[in-house]
Parts: sequence; structure tokens; C-alpha cells
Amino acid sequence: MADLRINLAGIESPNPFWLASAPPTNSGYQVQRAFEAGWGGAVWKTLGDPILNVTSRFAAVSFNGQRVAGFNNIELITDRPLEVNLKEIYETKKRFPNHTIIASLMVEPSQEKWHEIVKKVEDVGVDGLELNFGCPHGMAERGMGSASGQVPELVEKQTYWAKEAAKTPVIVKLTPNITDITVTAEAAVKGGADAISMINTINSLAGVDIDSWNTIPHVGGIGAHGGYCGPAVKPIALHMVGECARNPRINIPISGIGGISNWKNAVEFLLMGATSVQVCTAAMHHGFRIVEDMIEGLDHYLDERGIASVMDLVGKSVEKYSNWGDLDLNYKVVAQINNDICINCNKCHIACEDTSHQCIDMLKDPSGNSLLKVREEDCVGCNLCAIVCPVDGAIDMIEIPSGLPPMTWNERQAALGVVSCESNK
Repeated sequence: MADLRINLAGIESPNPFWLASAPPTNSGYQVQRAFEAGWGGAVWKTLGDPILNVTSRFAAVSFNGQRVAGFNNIELITDRPLEVNLKEIYETKKRFPNHTIIASLMVEPSQEKWHEIVKKVEDVGVDGLELNFGCPHGMAERGMGSASGQVPELVEKQTYWAKEAAKTPVIVKLTPNITDITVTAEAAVKGGADAISMINTINSLAGVDIDSWNTIPHVGGIGAHGGYCGPAVKPIALHMVGECARNPRINIPISGIGGISNWKNAVEFLLMGATSVQVCTAAMHHGFRIVEDMIEGLDHYLDERGIASVMDLVGKSVEKYSNWGDLDLNYKVVAQINNDICINCNKCHIACEDTSHQCIDMLKDPSGNSLLKVREEDCVGCNLCAIVCPVDGAIDMIEIPSGLPPMTWNERQAALGVVSCESNK
């Protein structure tokens, strides 16, 4: 069995699977149930001044038969007194000393407030702190959450204040509701952060009921934007993790969050630079025991490849993630249809004919049966036909040697004496 233990900025955990700060980590009862199921760590639901929540709070986006492809919420931070949470954190850590407990924190931008809450939570034995600069609704309207997380100066200053008082590692949780997340990540580094976590939820409105005209969800006929998460946000989260992991000025560990639903998703985040992964929506959808499949799948994946430790996966794909201007313009792939597998639904032909490059012909074989064939000389290798094909293996994308040396757009422009925008960054 591979070694699934991780070390994120000095925070040790029996495996990389953590529950994110959210409804599943709202109480000691829940976190203890999660640890019994096998979760390596939990980020306690954000602590701060007790607030009042509204009903209803949640909504989901289902797509093409998949329930909860995306999840939206307008719930705020913990609505339970700080003292109650601290008591339960202490009890949970005492019962599960080898599991990771991170306290998520949010207070107003005040040095005194940060010092006060940091000292209180560290006194009950947490393994680390996560500063919530990401919540996009409710708390942002009060000057906290993403209202702080969108301002690099506030991220740096508040991180510094927390670090002044902290004895445990400080993780800064970043908002995706910003043009360039690397800017605030760099601010966290300047403030002394030991690690960063991303992404928090994305500003969203789940939908509108076209019969009542109410928003989904609504509170007595009035709605508000909420935070979007779940499988639908995974590509956005993965991109932002990769952007930070490849930035030399962000040289601290990353905890990856956003749409992680299974062990394969977790491997993707690890390869793109995350050391731990945080899960929320999948646990809310299927329960805590999904971690059993995640652990088993990750363990089998590592064993299959002869990888001794999960830490050996971290960041292995980062060097493969770059800018468009670094891509080889002479690299070429074309589609190849396997007619012995093809079911002649013609979706590839329709997609190519109507919305791509009209390079798939509908022919007949000698027996008069329908036959689809790609004109390779006209195929641009866009992948659309393989994407819309409903049958695995019916369409392959085949690399065609161009006979030309690799050439990137940046190299081409440099040869022409043109300075690219990317080189000016």
C-alpha cells in the first residue's frame, strides 16, 4: 500500500482528503463522523461573530440527468457561538489526535480582532488556520470574505496580522471572483502565509422559476447571489491552482478546492500542484463514506504506477501548463473514425458540418452501408467530433508528423522582431 500521508506547510495528515469549511464541518458530531469514515482532515466551518441565516439556502443545477452538477448556496459562516465551536474542536482533536483540524476564520479587518480569534482557536489545539477571504455573499456585504479577498492590500495586511499571533501554519483561502487570482496569492505570500487554498465559491444565481418568476432559491420572494461550487466549477478551480503553482513568486503549498468528486479529480489537482484536496459538494450529495472509494482509488493508482508516496504526485504536471504563446504551431492531430465501432448516429458529421470545418464525408461501403470518413487534409484536429461522439473508441485523435521543427507563436514573433504581450508580463 502506498503512503498516503501528506505534509502541507508543516501540517501532517493521514491522507490528502479533507472536508472543506462548509455545512459538513459545522459541528463536532459531523467532523467526528467524517474522521470515522476515513477523511484525513477537516476545515471547521468558518468561525466568527455568530450570525443569522435565512431559509431557504441551497439550490442545485442538474444537467442532462446528472443531479447536482453544480451547487449554489446563500448560507453564511457558523451561526453557533464561538465558545460552543471551540469546545467541540477541543473534544474532536482529543478523540482524533492524528487527524487534521484546521480552523477557518473570518473577522472584520482589524489587527485586534485577528489576534483575539487566532489565540482563542489555537488554545484548543487546532493544527492550522485558514483565513476565509473568499465568501462571496452575505459576509462580503459586511466588508469581510471576498470583499477583503478582492483587495491585495487587505489580503496582505490581514495575513500579516494573523501571522503576528499565530503559532500554527496559516493558510489563506482565496476568492475566484477576481480577474487574476495570482495577484491576491502573491499578496498572501507577502503577508507571510504558509500556504494558500483555492477556490472559494463563485458568484452565481442558480436559476429563475419561469412559473412564479422567483429566483432559485428565494427567501419570501426575494433572492440574492450565492456561491457556486460542485463538479461544474472543477475546470475553473484546476486552472487557478495551476496558475498559482507555476508562478515562481507563489512558492508555498496549495490546498486545492473546487468540484472534486472522486479520486481521479483528486489526482488531477495533485498533479497540478495541490498537496491536499478539500471536498464539500460531493460529501453533501453522497455522504461521508465517499472517501472510502477516494482512498482506495488513489492507493490503487499509486500502486499501479509504482509510486511510493502520494507526495510524489504533487506538481508533476505543472511544467506542462503554460501560455498559449508557448504551444507548438507545427503539432498536428487529425480525427480517425473507427467504422467497426461507429453506430452511424452521424453526430460527428452534423457537428463538423454545421459548426466546425466540414471535413467528415458520409459515404457508402461496397455493401451499401453508411460509412463516415475524415478528409485528413482538411481536418484541423479540433477534437469536436470525438467530444460529441457517444461511443468510446469510435473516434481517435491521431498525431500526424508534420516534418517541421517545433515552432511557437512567441518564437515566430521573436524572429520577426515583434514583442509579445506575454513577454511584457
